Formats: sequence, C-alpha cells, structure tokens
Amino acid sequence: MMRSVVGDKTGNLGRARRLISEAAGRGARLIVLPEACLSGYTIRQPMAAWAEPVPGPLTAALQDMASEFGLSILAGLVEGSPEGSCFLTQIMVGPSGLQAVYRKTHLGPPEQKWFFPGDQLGLAEAMGVRFGLQLCYEGHFPDISLSQALKGADVVLIPHASPREEPGQKLERWLRYLPARAYDNTVFVVACNQVGDNGQGLIFAGAALIINPKGEVLARAAGTHEDLIIADLKAADLTRIRQARMGYFLPFRRPDLYGPN
Repeated sequence: MMRSVVGDKTGNLGRARRLISEAAGRGARLIVLPEACLSGYTIRQPMAAWAEPVPGPLTAALQDMASEFGLSILAGLVEGSPEGSCFLTQIMVGPSGLQAVYRKTHLGPPEQKWFFPGDQLGLAEAMGVRFGLQLCYEGHFPDISLSQALKGADVVLIPHASPREEPGQKLERWLRYLPARAYDNTVFVVACNQVGDNGQGLIFAGAALIINPKGEVLARAAGTHEDLIIADLKAADLTRIRQARMGYFLPFRRPDLYGPN
C-alpha cells in the first residue's frame, strides 16, 4: 500500500524507496507496488504531461533501487508514446536490468477516455519464476488468469489504483473473487492498492492481499496509511497441489466444449 500524488514523481520515488528498503530489510526478493504509483493516477484529466517513455527516467531510478537493494521491483507509471498515446504500464526491474513491461489491456470504463489499451497479456520471468501481470480492473476477468496459468504462470500479480470505498470494504470485495483466481488456476495471487489522497481529489482505500494456490489468505492489510505485507511463496506448495489427483483442475479442461461464445 503506497500513497502516490499525481505529477509528484520525486515524492513518489521517495515513498517507493522507503517501502523497497523496508522490504529488502525483511528479506523480500520481490516487491509489488501499486498501479501508476510513480506518476500518480487520475481519471479526471489527461495525464500526458506526466507520461514518459519506457525505459526513461523513472525506469532508470527504479533500476538503481533494484541494484542498491538487491531485489526485483514491480511498479506502475503512465507511459507515453511518440505518437502521443498514454498507457497504464507496469514495469518489473531487477538488479540485472529491465525484466518486463506490461501495458494494461482491459481498461475500466472511466479510463477509456484517457488511456489506450495494450494488446498483449502480461507475462514476466524473474528469479526462475513465471509471473502473470494484471492491473486493477483486469482482476474481474477470469479468462486473463486462466490464460496466464495455461502459459505457465505460477504467481499472478494484480497492482491496483482503485479509488473509493473504505479500506475494509475494499479488502472484503477482493476476497469475493481473488481467491477464486488462485484456487481455480492453482496459482499464488498478490494484490495491492494505492492509499490516501492523490492530490487531485481522489482518495484511495489502502488494501493488500496475498493468497495461496488453495485460495487461502497468507497475509492481508487494510488501512489509511502506507503498509507492507510479506509472505513466503513456496514452490513446494505448488508442486504438492499440482501433483494431487483431485486438487489441480487445468489438465482436465475440455475447451472443445466451451466454444468461442
């Protein structure tokens, strides 16, 4: 859970750095930061003034932190293209460089006025793990998680920039559908949200959640201030479930019955 102020890239990087330093000090190998956390997020005005290319200055600053603290970082920004299009983009960097760039493919209805959609679902390789990358609204589409799991994802990461609601309400709503993404596809699911005032009239309810492949909650938080949760995602847990006769469902799908409609 991280506070992000629209256009305050220096302040946002400072807040990110504090969380990254804490995560590294607690032994984390990957930290997941919210959607658009480096540039801030708003749907009330264009964000072209704060957009930048990838790689660009924010990518470089994040790369320096990854090298300094020795971990991988997933963080969001508004990406600008030479043609003037803006994308909600999530980048993953590690000590060795840029690991993934994902442009949000399923935009929420208010976002469609200001942003362009990406055209490829997000997959990333880091630390010997395949990750599925989603952003906020995309968690409502079961097909995305299924597609990523079928392509080998072990962990699905879903950073959010989701305003409104109280923190407890946000977490309660996530618990109605995100455990199903984990359980049905036998993957870990990690979600987090921005928190607090964005400086442009939007208030974000802080929430963070880590779910195991059985749909059970490993860690959770909800509140009005920045916070960090950590869990150990064990490959042995995935292996055990995927080798169980009744616990792993994907090999028994019959897509010939489902059809395109």
